[in-house]
Amino acid sequence: MKPESEIVTKIFESENLTPFEVNLVCDSFEKISVKKGDILLQAHDQVNFEYYVQTGCLRTYFIDPSGKEHTLQFAINDWWISDYTAYFTEGKAMMFIECIQDATLYKVSHTQMEQLYAQIPKVETFFRRKMERAFASFQKRILATLSQTATQRYISFIETYPNIEQIVKNYHIASFLGITTESLSRIRKEISQ
Repeated sequence: MKPESEIVTKIFESENLTPFEVNLVCDSFEKISVKKGDILLQAHDQVNFEYYVQTGCLRTYFIDPSGKEHTLQFAINDWWISDYTAYFTEGKAMMFIECIQDATLYKVSHTQMEQLYAQIPKVETFFRRKMERAFASFQKRILATLSQTATQRYISFIETYPNIEQIVKNYHIASFLGITTESLSRIRKEISQ
């Protein structure tokens, strides 16, 4: 199902797309619904799409050789999600994408996105800016992991993802922060005092 023009206008509101451009984007995006617990992508799958989250919550994670899960990203309303390394290189997924809360998504293939870039330079500019911010965000996260205490990382997490704690499981948050669930409980207790 094609997205409604209102959602495309909202997604790209900073770019002031013309009605014709909005229609081109609508033709390239597909609206899908996913349920809590659904796995949208598995490691070793071909990655053909990136997803815009209109509503709901998803997470990307990978499983290390010992079987431990490591959460890399949560995607909430108005966020984008994919296994971007595989998406941009047309390789196989390294990560999983799990739906944590029922979600309405809009998916677009890499090929369709490249066509939109050629047809609508404003769309390419929009995504370039998004990728720049995402790259900076991931770099900050790496530096925080290397230099901040677990408490500082937790505070930053709740500032970035307000109210997400009611949606996701404690072990997902602990995995994202690189700590144990016991450490997460201790940090929360210390902050509440």
